[in-house]
Amino acid sequence: MGMWNVPLANIYTAYGKGHLVPWVLATTAIAAFIAPLFVGALADQKTSPTLLLRWLALATSATLGLTCLSLAKGWSDGMVLLCAQIQALVATPVWSIANSIIFSQLHTPTKQFGPLRACATLGWMAGCWIVSLVLHADASLTAGYAASMFWLLVMGLSWMLPVIQPGDVQEKRSFKQILGLDALDILKHRDHRVVFITAALYSIPLAAFYPYTAKHLRDLGVENISAAISLAQVSEILTMLLLAGVLARFRLKWVFLAGIAICTFRYGLNALNTQSWVLLGTSLHGFAYTLYFITTQIYLEDRIEHRLRARSQALLYLLMSGVGNLIGYLGGGWWHSFCTVSGQTNWNQFWLGETILTAAVCLSFAVTYRGARGCK
Repeated sequence: MGMWNVPLANIYTAYGKGHLVPWVLATTAIAAFIAPLFVGALADQKTSPTLLLRWLALATSATLGLTCLSLAKGWSDGMVLLCAQIQALVATPVWSIANSIIFSQLHTPTKQFGPLRACATLGWMAGCWIVSLVLHADASLTAGYAASMFWLLVMGLSWMLPVIQPGDVQEKRSFKQILGLDALDILKHRDHRVVFITAALYSIPLAAFYPYTAKHLRDLGVENISAAISLAQVSEILTMLLLAGVLARFRLKWVFLAGIAICTFRYGLNALNTQSWVLLGTSLHGFAYTLYFITTQIYLEDRIEHRLRARSQALLYLLMSGVGNLIGYLGGGWWHSFCTVSGQTNWNQFWLGETILTAAVCLSFAVTYRGARGCK
């Protein structure tokens, strides 16, 4: 995932499709409205999540290769976007399905999930290093073709996973259950609703991180951009390894708030517009991401009925990558264009806007989240 998602903006720009970047990013958000809940319902009620992961990995490999081919051949904007959308539809459910498989094997998720999730971060970092330091492909389709091959490796490794059985098998399912829309009942609980809505709102400014940090670092003359951005994953791994201890000592509300507050501070550093400050801000990304979103995944496993395990993770993904990222990618693209004059981006103004938006989300959560009585 890191081999394609991190250099994506620069790759599209290098192949004359830079104007499509906000729309390409939005394809993942559109897919998140359709695919994760449906696939999550299949995993809970009908089909082993292990089998779903296997075939989704194969489909992602094939469609990513097609997307790269569309850029290499100079296809029309419409065809390039169509290929990107098809790829997004099969790739977006993978994350929530993988999480449901992991959680099904854990006895104490609060203690066990952080270190396991850190393995995914190491993989993301390795992808960035391969792109920058081995393939030298920060703006080349070589990164995409290599990522496509790695998806085939994921498919092969899926045969080593246990075949997890669906947890809520039903002979007859309503149309609402087939689509996974019964997961929306989770939102009736006040705290669950606040956590989910904040995940969507927080994803709006967070969507600016990868595409526009890469562009900013390029403007500041940084080479090996993908490797530089992997600084974000160093703090992510550190936070995941410490997360069990943090959750044991602090109320969930303060852990959630700390993540959003750090993101506010990080974007403020980016607004200072120097290599050093932007790289320092990038290195704080792991704290900003993990303390809210990984904690949210553990929160769902701890406080949502197990029969809704895959659907609750899918609903989180829908609100993050669907609602939040769709607004974030399109709104961020508009805001970037607004801050760009004659090809020169006013990065101070751009990141200041993102800082104010993140601060508003932080204040909103602080006011609305109460926390369950008797729970941290």
